[in-house]
Amino acid sequence: MKSKSLFICTECGYRSTKWYGKCPGCDSWNTLEENNFEEEQTTASRKTKPLRLTKDSISSSKLSDINVPDNIRILTKINEFDRVLGGGIVQGSVVLLSGEPGIGKSTMLLQVCASLGHAQKLLYVSGEESQGQIKLRAKRLEIDSDKLYILTETEINDICDEIELLSPDVVIIDSIQTMYDDSSSSAPGTVSQIRNCTQQLIKQAKTNNCAVMIVGHVNKDGAIAGPKILEHMVDTVLYFEGEKQHCYRILRAVKNRFGSTNEIGVFEMQEMGLCEVENPSEMLLSERSNQVSGSCTLCVMEGSRPILAEIQALVSTTAYPAPRRMASGLDHNRVSLITAVLEKRLGLRFSSQDVYINVAGGLRIDEPSSDLAACIALISGIKDIPVPDDIVAIGEIGLSGECRGVGFIENRINEAVRLGFSRILIPHKNYLKLAKNKKFGAEIIPVKSLFDVLKLFV
Repeated sequence: MKSKSLFICTECGYRSTKWYGKCPGCDSWNTLEENNFEEEQTTASRKTKPLRLTKDSISSSKLSDINVPDNIRILTKINEFDRVLGGGIVQGSVVLLSGEPGIGKSTMLLQVCASLGHAQKLLYVSGEESQGQIKLRAKRLEIDSDKLYILTETEINDICDEIELLSPDVVIIDSIQTMYDDSSSSAPGTVSQIRNCTQQLIKQAKTNNCAVMIVGHVNKDGAIAGPKILEHMVDTVLYFEGEKQHCYRILRAVKNRFGSTNEIGVFEMQEMGLCEVENPSEMLLSERSNQVSGSCTLCVMEGSRPILAEIQALVSTTAYPAPRRMASGLDHNRVSLITAVLEKRLGLRFSSQDVYINVAGGLRIDEPSSDLAACIALISGIKDIPVPDDIVAIGEIGLSGECRGVGFIENRINEAVRLGFSRILIPHKNYLKLAKNKKFGAEIIPVKSLFDVLKLFV
């Protein structure tokens, strides 16, 4: 069979016989990569399988006849990790774990092996480290198990043969970008190699009922390296987030066929590896400054867990023709929208001010319920008036300055009360739906619009 060169888009999978700077399929720049493919056999020379027309050959089953085993999930006993997965690792599932280099992916999976090694048989396949290097890292983490097998191999067919021979309960692949199929002439890490290797691993997981956990690298844009279809093929996609300068790491699920995609797990990187942070709110507020302008506490929901964090805003006179807008932990466009609303509705002059806004602790917030706290922090920053330390702000701000309702309001209030906050600002709509006879142990202040917020600074 002859080989030919094709250019495949790493974002949408568009194929072309010549290279384009801009993909015709998805309009992405510099995403076409060259791959060598063997020409398929002609239709006349293909061997077709005979049709199975007998009733005995039918392998489908009625939904009512299928039994779900009680031990379908494997608990790692790492509560934050199990929470993100929806209650543990599902047998026969394929999990993709991605993150920046050095964020702690391999350390996390090696600790999972240590936790499961007492009851489960595990196979750790590494294409980046030797057995001695893995042993050295396991010794540093004080990890030792008689049921943990180490394999340093990159050829996917040899790995599948080892899985068939060993029959492990959990297989870890570190990483998928180093694996290759010897039957393909493409280089390791290309679109075709990653797709073919992942497909074979998925087949092993489904046929042998073993869980497969795959490490995936990210590119300079933060997306998982390789074809976008890789995320569609697997059952669960996890992202490891966090700044290398900070010791805290956040594990987030962006896809999960067996659980919620809103849950997060918080870990702290220490000398002995990643340690769980059971109370993220106390961690994020532990270094909060008192009686300083431009700071406000907010409460967001990450899955079923309410988390309190501190939002900080610094407003200073600009020395440039165009004022700067910088946001860390919040969407930049959302910050620009909030400053525009404050300037239009309240008459605050941000057009001549540089605005810097930050969520302390490295937490990234995408929830609109942080708008009210961001507005209070910006008002406090431009007026240089401190916000009282016992206030928590919850609510979404509209373009007309109104405060809109949010979900899970009672869970947020209970978390704020538990940490000792005595005044909680919530949207007026949520205030009307609260039980009138229920006492939360704190003063609940309804907010209809930003004009009610100004009362805090009068």
